[in-house]
Amino acid sequence: MGSRALFFFFALLSLSAVLCIAESNEEDPGLVMNFYSDSCPQAEEIVREQVKLLYKRHKNTAFSWLRNIFHDCAVQSCDASLLLDSTRRSLSEKEMDRSFGMRNFRYIEEIKEALERECPGVVSCSDILVLSAREGVVRLGGPFIPLKTGRRDGRRSRAEILEEYLPDHNESMSTVLEKFSAMGIDTPGVVALLGAHSVGRTHCVKLVHRLYPEVDPALNPDHVPHMLKKCPDAIPDPKAVQYVRNDRGTPMIFDNNYYRNILDNKGLMMVDHQLATDKRTKPYVKKMAKSQDYFFKEFTRAFTILSENNPLTGDKGEIRQQCNVANKLH
Repeated sequence: MGSRALFFFFALLSLSAVLCIAESNEEDPGLVMNFYSDSCPQAEEIVREQVKLLYKRHKNTAFSWLRNIFHDCAVQSCDASLLLDSTRRSLSEKEMDRSFGMRNFRYIEEIKEALERECPGVVSCSDILVLSAREGVVRLGGPFIPLKTGRRDGRRSRAEILEEYLPDHNESMSTVLEKFSAMGIDTPGVVALLGAHSVGRTHCVKLVHRLYPEVDPALNPDHVPHMLKKCPDAIPDPKAVQYVRNDRGTPMIFDNNYYRNILDNKGLMMVDHQLATDKRTKPYVKKMAKSQDYFFKEFTRAFTILSENNPLTGDKGEIRQQCNVANKLH
């Protein structure tokens, strides 16, 4: 083969490689703003309206949606694996101890059904989970967060690795910071995300170790009688509705009151107490206690990073027909 022929041969190979890469990039744009602008233009508005309706019926749903994104996206990928029911071969993440108290998954299905009526087989459960969390924050008075979409749904539960990835309320602050750092979330981002404890409630199961057999001396003594009244048993019945509101002042408002509470030693869980006392996190706690704008800014940034943690896009995963079960393979 002559030198000119060789030149054209390698030129054609290079061109083919470039075209393949371009085609691949075109097929999988990853997460983008307004991913459904052509395939389902009303998708985000439908999620918004459904969240409004469900919140009007059951205000506690907003806490559930907010918790969903943390429990799903923190465990290796934002792929709605959290929503999958148990099968004969795998245990659901919903049934793990770390998922204790999580509920209202049926409302995700209601949103999915509304989207299926408008755009069958188009919008993923992963995107519904993330968008409903965003709208839940808005319903509670928090910031509106522009989010990218285009996630696809995983086919398997990640229950066996849940504890490896999901930060726990009783772990050391070093461990909590390390687990969030692995997702790209820095210290002020961690402090801001834990500000979600501004709303909702904590089941007595999660905090009785600070009350029995001895009251944790780090707790504000003025707050202890209320906690003991709400949690009168050293071994509470996990099925009983026994809980303490995270913030007695503004329990249904997403605000920076949480930071003032934990600086006043009124944090319910150990992670709340550590957040206010650890030298790495305390400066940000104090800053967020003073400025709700700063809290919202950091929360928006960290929430966005969390929502984009290792998603399935392009031809990976699937668009589930029902959010609690993977599609049947034919």
